Amino acid sequence: MKNFKKIILIFPIFLSSFWMKAGGKPPETDDPNIIVNEMYGEISQVYNRRFAAFEFYNAEIRKINAELLKENSLEKKVDLLLQKDFLKEKIAEEKTDMESEISKIRYIKGLQIIKILYEKVLGLDHHFASVRTFSEISKIANPNQYPEFEKVKEVLKNKRDKKEGFDLTTVLGANSLASVINTFTGMLVSNMSKEEKENELGKVDCIIDFTLRMQNDLNTIYFETGFLQTSNETVKTDLETLFRDYTKPIGYEKSLRDCRDSDDWDEVKDKLTNFLLTIEKSDDLKKRKMRIEVEFPIDRLIQFIGSYNNFINSGEQFYQKFSIILSSYENEKQCESKLPIEYSKLKSDVGVAIEKFNVAYKPVEINGTKMKEILYGINEFE
Repeated sequence: MKNFKKIILIFPIFLSSFWMKAGGKPPETDDPNIIVNEMYGEISQVYNRRFAAFEFYNAEIRKINAELLKENSLEKKVDLLLQKDFLKEKIAEEKTDMESEISKIRYIKGLQIIKILYEKVLGLDHHFASVRTFSEISKIANPNQYPEFEKVKEVLKNKRDKKEGFDLTTVLGANSLASVINTFTGMLVSNMSKEEKENELGKVDCIIDFTLRMQNDLNTIYFETGFLQTSNETVKTDLETLFRDYTKPIGYEKSLRDCRDSDDWDEVKDKLTNFLLTIEKSDDLKKRKMRIEVEFPIDRLIQFIGSYNNFINSGEQFYQKFSIILSSYENEKQCESKLPIEYSKLKSDVGVAIEKFNVAYKPVEINGTKMKEILYGINEFE
């Protein structure tokens, strides 16, 4: 038995300080997939290290079982059974230590992912709330916003027959369709010559054609962007709630926004360190309860990542749709010189947004074996 215990000492496995490996703070990266891959890699390393010990203990148990079948001496059988029980205890200890080690990896990496995703959600919030984009859509969708169209209206007002002409009300005057119809009607009843009418119409023909053809589509972009902004606000609120639940077990009470604004991540680390020390000093039952307290929000993070991915995929699809809409104006080449700068700018902005959804805001890649290992803490060694 004594010699056997000496052999056991060949396999001591100590808990690693995962946060210190990260330099005391979450790494400076804006790609959550890097963190996911690090998490997957570190969990796999834990399994690889522990697997050697499990293999050794199980091999020794198989040897003992074989010896028990052949042994006739009661004293030696008792000694073999004690060795077997000792091995089983070591396996149980290894599994407990392994679960704790994996929980720490998942928790720390999960915290880093929350930090990164929050920055991305805030970036999207700023993007969707851009007043410039909204004002551009409003400006290019209404002919009344074009100086050229206003000048033609003013010319017609001066040239029209005072007896037959009339002014639109304030409400109808702001309505693009009513304004265009009134302009054409005014042109017909005006005392302008045919050449004058053609000349004035030539100044605004592309503006009228573009706004009448594209107004509904541009309004679609406006309102669907508003929908995306509202959805992003929901995602942000869910992430802030997740952080609160995530840090509650370790005794951290500040909100995610406050933590970010005051760069309080060191305090979160200190709270976690104290919490882990408390776990180490606790009995088995309390250890299990405390580990469950940190495991539950980690599982919720995985669920949140699913919602985030769906939102990002949806956002990219919306912007792909916007790109098609903005490229659908059939007279673009013919009217290119007369179209507003805001139109080409909006097309460029949509293109940049699609690129951001593909790169800066891309979904977090967790699936298959990686999902199983990260979510459930199991792999092919078990």
